[in-house]
Amino acid sequence: MGDLLGDQSKYPFLPQLAHCYLCIPGTRSNYSGMGGILFKESPLLDRPWREIKWGDKAGILQSVKDHTRCNDDQIIRILLYGPSAAGKSSFINSVHSVLHGRMYAQALTDNHFGTSFTRKYRTYRIQKQDGSFYPFVFNDIMGLGKTDGVLVDDVKKVLKGHVKDGYRFKTDTEMADDDPFYIQNPTNNDKVHVLVCVFDADKVSLMEPDILQKIRNIRAAASELEIPQVVVLTKIDEACPEIKKDIKCVYKDKALEKKIDKFSADTGIPWNYIFPVKNYAREIDLNDDIDCLILSVLRNLINFGEDCIGFRANQSISDD
Repeated sequence: MGDLLGDQSKYPFLPQLAHCYLCIPGTRSNYSGMGGILFKESPLLDRPWREIKWGDKAGILQSVKDHTRCNDDQIIRILLYGPSAAGKSSFINSVHSVLHGRMYAQALTDNHFGTSFTRKYRTYRIQKQDGSFYPFVFNDIMGLGKTDGVLVDDVKKVLKGHVKDGYRFKTDTEMADDDPFYIQNPTNNDKVHVLVCVFDADKVSLMEPDILQKIRNIRAAASELEIPQVVVLTKIDEACPEIKKDIKCVYKDKALEKKIDKFSADTGIPWNYIFPVKNYAREIDLNDDIDCLILSVLRNLINFGEDCIGFRANQSISDD
């Protein structure tokens, strides 16, 4: 039962009603009700708007581990971009952790906000227990900034496969075509197959117009290249109190639903390509529910990457 305002002894029937509040004249309230009794609206939906198999971590994990490609030389390249401190590197580390079954830190992270910690174009491969590698890689780049950060034109070059691993981005100068790290004739493996916008769920309503425009410009470039686009909303436990209590409330939380709706409306990215996650940040041990959310995203990223590779292969055949 919710807290009651006023003298409960005057209203002996109130303790029998769940989530009831007394209306005090002259005060503001967002609650609704009748006869001076206000009923608190639940912060959760009755049913989740997206289903997830919380108890099937082992099954999803095994499907990712068993995923193979017909062409062993072809990899799925997944590019992460977004504002500084949104959690790009933390997401990469979280995926590593889930697949390794322990906490893992390959991509360096930083707790200081305001400027991008990642400066170089980095490729992260994940090794299996047998020494082989998973058929997908993650690429991390400098974060987007309001007046600084990675340049949109450099992101476009990355999408097309023109940037070598290790290139140090400049905030004021676009990568030159004669730069030693510039790939003149990129292969399919150099090109991006899935574009992922990583964004802090708590910052959705505070998105700067300049950042939004950069996201739209990058999206437009990716659309021209027929690259699937996904959003990973991070730090959902910090943005939504109910999720902090129980992460399995993620798809029932009304506050998060509104954030996703706004982000979709602002960027044009459909709901079914937006995935809320909690990265590992304070934990020292893995959690099955956190893992399930991360694996749900990863499985879709792999599928979208396969779709992109298949589409390009078909286009190549058609062109011939």
